[in-house]
Amino acid sequence: MTQPDTALAEVFIDRRNYDNPGSPPGVERRQFANSHSELSPDAKELATAIDEYKLVHRRRFITFEEMLGVIKALGYRKE
Repeated sequence: MTQPDTALAEVFIDRRNYDNPGSPPGVERRQFANSHSELSPDAKELATAIDEYKLVHRRRFITFEEMLGVIKALGYRKE
């Protein structure tokens, strides 16, 4: 078995910037925003329905087909 090259290990420089206020480590990425406060009533209803769907079906992200199913379940129809 070969031994790890210690010279390479000592040269490694960690370039991750944890001081960046954009997204600190450990913050979960979400498909949609955490807050529905700035949404219109219809958009808020859709966002809540999608969140409920994701919880019930244990899905972090949903497909377009799943989103269409949620929209149709709310009663929206193409005319």
